[in-house]
Amino acid sequence: MVFRLPMTVNASRTLPPYFDSLEVGVLLHHPETGAVLDANHRLEEMYGYTTSTLQNLSVEAYSANTYSHSDEEMRARINEAANGHPQSFRWRIKRSDGELIWVKIHLSQIELGDSTPVLGEVRNVSAYTATSRRVNLLSRIIRHNLRNDVTVLDGYAEAIEAATDDDDVEEYARTIRSKATDLGGLNESVREIEHATVESADKGRIRRASEAVSDVVAPISAAHPEATIDLEEETAMWVESKDALGHAVSHAVENAIVHAEDEPSVRVAIDESPNTGRLEIRIEDACPAIPQMELDAIDELSENTATSHGSGVGLFVMKWCIESLGGELKIVRNRPRGNVVHFYLPPKEPP
Repeated sequence: MVFRLPMTVNASRTLPPYFDSLEVGVLLHHPETGAVLDANHRLEEMYGYTTSTLQNLSVEAYSANTYSHSDEEMRARINEAANGHPQSFRWRIKRSDGELIWVKIHLSQIELGDSTPVLGEVRNVSAYTATSRRVNLLSRIIRHNLRNDVTVLDGYAEAIEAATDDDDVEEYARTIRSKATDLGGLNESVREIEHATVESADKGRIRRASEAVSDVVAPISAAHPEATIDLEEETAMWVESKDALGHAVSHAVENAIVHAEDEPSVRVAIDESPNTGRLEIRIEDACPAIPQMELDAIDELSENTATSHGSGVGLFVMKWCIESLGGELKIVRNRPRGNVVHFYLPPKEPP
């Protein structure tokens, strides 16, 4: 696709003036040589160079020395974009003051006057990249180091429990094993969140929502014969079925079972939201109300402090899994007792 921009004076080599009002950095490249023809003010602020300076610098001059960025690579990408193949990639920029920043660059061909240069849209993604790397590191620690340590901890606690005749020591060992099990569950929750985030770009199978949810509920019901789980299809709806949906429903139903004070009773309803027409999956229980601090903690707009954050990791799994599917999570108190978990998801046409 070739984008057309209004003609300006010296149209083939300059950006229209309104590009200076954009918050995104913009570069104009020669389609063959890759040379910088023009740049807007935001790009100059981001790179720390004036347009006239960039026009006389090689790409390597303002790229990080520790990365294999080269004039040839950039020129090849610009040439691909000029031939109708848009390019999106990250690049490590060395600003004029020596600071290194990560940028995301999107290159595409445009029609400017009587020429077709390549337009580069540049965004500073340094903060996102740093956060992503910290999250990946933490995830590896949880998935590998913590998992191995929990296995060792559980094994020693089991050995202590079997070897002692002291009732107090046995109770201590059981407590250790219980906490080890909780930590193991945390590891699984992290894995589910990661999987939901990675698979979000992949297309899932379109299924009748009641069938997709039934496949999740059935093994839970078999594992908890003491629980009553009623699945009701109030309106026939279809959904894009992915593992993320299963993780969210599984956490909601299992939470309703394990937190029940009496015989667990869970109602799962499939319906059409009367306000938006979206698919609504409701999970109703008769458990004690979820603490408000845990509900507040899953709201990224609330302030997490040492006294306000909760321990409901399962709530985060539900939230992020549903959001990865383009939906939203809502939790309200049931009357006279219990909680209602609402999943709102984009409806799909029957296949």
